Amino acid sequence: QVHPVESGGGSVQAGGSLRLSCVVSPSTYTRYFMGWFRQGPGKEREGVAALDSAGGSELYAASVKGRFTASQDTAKNTHYLQMTSLKPEDTAMYYCAAGWFGGGRLSPGSYKHWGQGTQVTVSS
Repeated sequence: QVHPVESGGGSVQAGGSLRLSCVVSPSTYTRYFMGWFRQGPGKEREGVAALDSAGGSELYAASVKGRFTASQDTAKNTHYLQMTSLKPEDTAMYYCAAGWFGGGRLSPGSYKHWGQGTQVTVSS
């Protein structure tokens, strides 16, 4: 398994929380940054968070900073995206990405391996 596998999406009301999970193969897990991205209807894919698997440093898009938290469980080869205070504009398909090969950590073009995505829908 090279491609990450996401889970945890669902439908919530505004103000609610969800936690997304992303399982990555051991051979991919420690390769620098893991990224979280989303793509809403009619929108381009955008980066929301990135986590340095080795050092733990985090990077967030301005639109989610303070509300989303990226973390990892190295024993389970799993990354998480904890999302709180969700807003209707957070509605999107969420993807995790592995295999960063340089470039912006929130840039979709910087990652080699992508999951199938998990849908998050926030109602007002």
